[in-house]
Amino acid sequence: MNNGQTITFIIAGPLDQPTGGYRYDARIIAGLRALGWRVAVVELPGRFPLADDEATRALERTLSACEAGSRVVIDGLAGGGLPDVVGRHAARLSITALVHHPLCDETGLDIGTADALRARETETLSHAACIITTSRFTRERLHELGLTTNDAVVIEPGVEDLPGAKGRRRAPSTGTPWRLLCVATLIPRKGHAVLVEALAQVADLDWQCAFVGATDRDPEHTAAIETAISRAGLSDRITLHGAVDESRLDAHYADADLFVLASHYEGYGMVITEAIAHALPVVTTTGGALAHTLPAGAGRATPPGDADALATALRTIMTDRSAYTAARQAAQTAGAQLGDWPEAARAFAAALQTSGQRT
Repeated sequence: MNNGQTITFIIAGPLDQPTGGYRYDARIIAGLRALGWRVAVVELPGRFPLADDEATRALERTLSACEAGSRVVIDGLAGGGLPDVVGRHAARLSITALVHHPLCDETGLDIGTADALRARETETLSHAACIITTSRFTRERLHELGLTTNDAVVIEPGVEDLPGAKGRRRAPSTGTPWRLLCVATLIPRKGHAVLVEALAQVADLDWQCAFVGATDRDPEHTAAIETAISRAGLSDRITLHGAVDESRLDAHYADADLFVLASHYEGYGMVITEAIAHALPVVTTTGGALAHTLPAGAGRATPPGDADALATALRTIMTDRSAYTAARQAAQTAGAQLGDWPEAARAFAAALQTSGQRT
């Protein structure tokens, strides 16, 4: 049967998790609903992407409950590691796979685990009627890894309407102190250890840095970052705020002078776009899609894992007023040209409708 503008959107765990991937999913779901789509969100229990029995049973149960002909979106974290389950239902459902970045590209995986995830995700994607990626880089990466030969649809993140936030923005820093902001979950891929090392090299400058992001995803890594901050003598200058709600996150962006992100790899890097939307200059890396996400002139990008280069970029921005002003102006110009979330939702809806016509 044809269920019209009705979809089941399947994710791993709660939707309200404060990461770029979950925030993307939440914005798309809200946008589809605003367009009149009926969206049933299923938050799967269990462990992902190396799925345990609970996760496997939950996805099987969810797909079995979907009527034949139904449209289903499965976030890559939820379905990428479960090709057998997805494959059993692919013939009777219109399945869209949403890929933020290949599972095998997560930092810190051993070779065996990465190879296993690559094989599983390859099979999962072969069962999808439609593949949506959140960046051109990720689409190219899928082809490079041999994960898919299909044409994936690229739907990049949007930005919020920010007149209120821009109205609250404080004047450019006078350097007393600089307000630095890093928004990233404390996991190895986000490069906090590199950032702490770089900040230690510019400790002679007057700055304060806010680390905003969940600290409970990898408690051992969080403890290691706290130890590194203490050993560098930066405990009174770097503050770990943990995960925050949207209003508090917006306030952090509005209060900042400079955004910093030392990720080893990103499938898109939504926080960079959000920083640009707030007219913030950015110092980041070229890890993964970040080489393309940062607009030209809106900051500095350095090789991932290179604390010395990151420190040099930070020092340049904070000591060369003309460099900072130029980057800020470029960020403001680029921010005015960013697409919004309703635009992204319309593109997502079009992709779903096209995939439904092919099944």
